[in-house]
Amino acid sequence: MSPMPHFLVIPFPVLGHVNPLMQFSQVLAKHGCKVTFLNTEYSQKRMAASSSEQHNNNNENPINIVTLPDGLSDDNDRSKPVEFVQSVRATMPEKLPKLIEEVNNNNGNEESKISCIVVSMTMGWALEVGHKLGIKGAVMFPGSATSNASLDCAERLIHDGIIDSETGLPTKNQEIQLSPSMPMMDPAHLPWMTTLGKSFFAPMLKEVETLRRFGQWWLCNTTYELEPGALSISPKFLPIGPLLPDDQSTSTSSFWQEDQTCLDWLDRQPPQSVIYVSFGSLAVMDPNQFRELALGLDLLDKPFLWVIRPSNTNKHNNNYVLPEGFKGDKGKIISWAPQRKVLNHPSMACFVSHCGWNSTIEGVYSGVPFLCWPFFGDQFQDKAYICDVWKIGMGFDKDENGLITREEIKKKVEKLLGDEEIRQSSLKWKEIAMNNIAEGGQSSENLHKFINWAKE
Repeated sequence: MSPMPHFLVIPFPVLGHVNPLMQFSQVLAKHGCKVTFLNTEYSQKRMAASSSEQHNNNNENPINIVTLPDGLSDDNDRSKPVEFVQSVRATMPEKLPKLIEEVNNNNGNEESKISCIVVSMTMGWALEVGHKLGIKGAVMFPGSATSNASLDCAERLIHDGIIDSETGLPTKNQEIQLSPSMPMMDPAHLPWMTTLGKSFFAPMLKEVETLRRFGQWWLCNTTYELEPGALSISPKFLPIGPLLPDDQSTSTSSFWQEDQTCLDWLDRQPPQSVIYVSFGSLAVMDPNQFRELALGLDLLDKPFLWVIRPSNTNKHNNNYVLPEGFKGDKGKIISWAPQRKVLNHPSMACFVSHCGWNSTIEGVYSGVPFLCWPFFGDQFQDKAYICDVWKIGMGFDKDENGLITREEIKKKVEKLLGDEEIRQSSLKWKEIAMNNIAEGGQSSENLHKFINWAKE
């Protein structure tokens, strides 16, 4: 029997990429694969500082963590995405071959050398480095299969005159459909329409070409049933989700300390009573909107768990000031949550979410209904799936000033909690997700197929 493959996993160093790729690494390790996880030195410091378990390579942790510099000093601002991407690309590629050589030498024998490199978006250069060294390559996207499909179709959208070839911006106001079995989408919500800005569109097209050329598989944290139309776009797309490592795993990948006290607090709440509010690792809220949210949670008169995360720069808290008159006596406010444990807690009633894909897939697997509050890019498309396709949630309506008012928050939460069809639909999709990763399920079989391919 041939030895199990050795994967080198390289995420782009932001939490929305590091987290799912670490989960993927834990799943590979659970299947007996050898895994080396490459973090930047800065990311590793943040993860170690946030975790009570220091991220060392102890016997309990099957994942070997290695680091390279990202080209910036600790004091540099990493929240400017274009500059950050440029620094990573200018620094890491030339150092990677030596690191691979060191990892292989440390493993001693030929059979346990790195056999496959897995990267996330913007790290395609590593697949090119691996290709020159005779190492296979695959891509693990932290977004939905629909995001993958959008990236894969970018050239076609340019050719059809739907988006501008230089900026990626829509050429006119119209809805589009990437394939007949996919929901309609607004080109203004394509995945590159985020904080990266239009100057990043041309490099992104080049990145997609690199990933196509050197990535044999584009692994997706999804299932066939969730996004059948998107998965039909390319034979490279392989759904292996939802990615759920053991909760007992010693490897965490958060940049902030998870507040475990919220689990004891949840234990004291009635079943299906708690409103969980979290907007992920990047979204920033306008102060007036923050005020309405706080006062809306008060109006509800229900228990709530609200994540108000620290700043992304790790130097100071975001300037969120709880408004005058906010009581908050029914709720608990924390800076970061052990989200999968929270969503799977019996006290959960609903999830007020930004609809980032990691949160979306975790919510689906937990069977918790959503209230959708997207901020940018593909989060709007994820909301369309949640509300219109899977029918497991609702959206909010904004007033004439573009605000989601406290009254709207109260109204929608109460409406959602009274909707038995949405609750039943949520439980149905939870069962579908669980069946996929059970032994013999489609995602589980696809993962075996991928591991066997890496072995060859």
